[in-house]
Amino acid sequence: MHQNIKLPEGFLTQIQEIMPSHLSMDEFTDACKRPLRRSIRVNTLKISVEDFKTRASAYGWELTPVPWCGTGFWIERKEDDKTPLGNTIEHMSGLFYIQEASSMMPVTALLFEQQGEFDTVLDVAAAPGSKTTQIAAAMNNNGALVANEFSASRIKGLYSNIQRCGVRNVALTNFDGRVFGGWLPEQFDAILLDAPCSGEGTIRKDPDAMNNWSKESINEISETQKDLIESAFHALKPGGVLVYSTCTLNLEENQQVCHHLKDKFGDKVEFERLDNLFTNAQAAITKEGFLHIYPQIFDSEGFFVARLRKLASAEAPVVKKRLGKFPFEKASRKVVTDVASQLNSILEISLPDSTAIWLRDKEVWLFPESLESMIGEIRFDRMGIKLAEAHKKGYRWQHEAIMALATGDEKNSFEFSIDQAREWFMGRDVRPEDVTGKGEVIITHSGVVIGLGKWVGNRIKNGLPRELVRDGNLF
Repeated sequence: MHQNIKLPEGFLTQIQEIMPSHLSMDEFTDACKRPLRRSIRVNTLKISVEDFKTRASAYGWELTPVPWCGTGFWIERKEDDKTPLGNTIEHMSGLFYIQEASSMMPVTALLFEQQGEFDTVLDVAAAPGSKTTQIAAAMNNNGALVANEFSASRIKGLYSNIQRCGVRNVALTNFDGRVFGGWLPEQFDAILLDAPCSGEGTIRKDPDAMNNWSKESINEISETQKDLIESAFHALKPGGVLVYSTCTLNLEENQQVCHHLKDKFGDKVEFERLDNLFTNAQAAITKEGFLHIYPQIFDSEGFFVARLRKLASAEAPVVKKRLGKFPFEKASRKVVTDVASQLNSILEISLPDSTAIWLRDKEVWLFPESLESMIGEIRFDRMGIKLAEAHKKGYRWQHEAIMALATGDEKNSFEFSIDQAREWFMGRDVRPEDVTGKGEVIITHSGVVIGLGKWVGNRIKNGLPRELVRDGNLF
């Protein structure tokens, strides 16, 4: 229990004023002092929900479905299971993502009653990657997903999670989210704006979340949020869907931000109700049809989710663009054929549909075709996946490509024992007994792809990127 949590009087007064009359303040404060239930989301780019349940059952993990996410579960483990959840082979190989249950809701709302697939999606504030990878899984790696993060220090972690989860349709950008409306007007079928906020709903996992709470900071943050939602609206195609969400509870950062957009653009904005998003969603619904989730309602974080639709075009801000030369060139048909042939003959992997090969010096990259219309319109930190590096004898395939494209069923794969897999994740070469091979080999453990190695005599040279090397208490 987080019994020492301090809830500012001003905050409690605010909640008392805005909380629906059928909810109890005592239950609210009691919920704030209870630690969150641990929850995870199955990554269907790597494994089906049913197959994951089978693996979980073998460990004695108890999974309780999250009502608003078909791939989300609250998880309970045996007391003697001391391996950190993040150090299990299932997590390290991207089979699941540790994600708070409430934070799964915005992506569910984005996809709610959607007819057909989104081709282009923008995640305005993407780090650390929980919702980005959730969107990518829902898109089944098709189309193009632009994942933006304002904080440069968080880009590395965002990319690491994207790579671990086998996502290949993402482009990363590092901008203030307010630029998109001017730089990429009416480019996206759907946009998620999980806005930076005061974090009032996160106190159950962060006892210090309210230490610097003040009405003044809330008002300041809400002005930024209004700028962000305007920019997102301009970047959205007519007919497109915008989901606005926060992990806070006050009206200024939630309902009032949505009404600001409606007041500014009038009939071009429509609020779409979320009453039927999941069973008992009505327990958290507002008069507008938004979800305002107090922590005691679903025993979760506090959260806010609104779904809006753009009904007509609006004139976007005019910006002057200064972009350097794009450092890639599209590969010739001959190069594409050569890359595809060698990838298939060596590793039994085929190039996915709706992707294109681009080159930068000796680097070979795989870009989603749906991103090509944005090339030259905005600067990307990273696009798609690095497939290989060319050298005089062919291509040196890359770890991220194997994690995104290999299934583990390829003939040129080698299954590690648990001890060998531990050695692998600690960055060491592995010497299998009485077995030798030749060239590059896909490494698996427990039927899951964990990387790419290369036979050198009787050992497999470790190809794990340095930043993924772990130490201690592994599965």
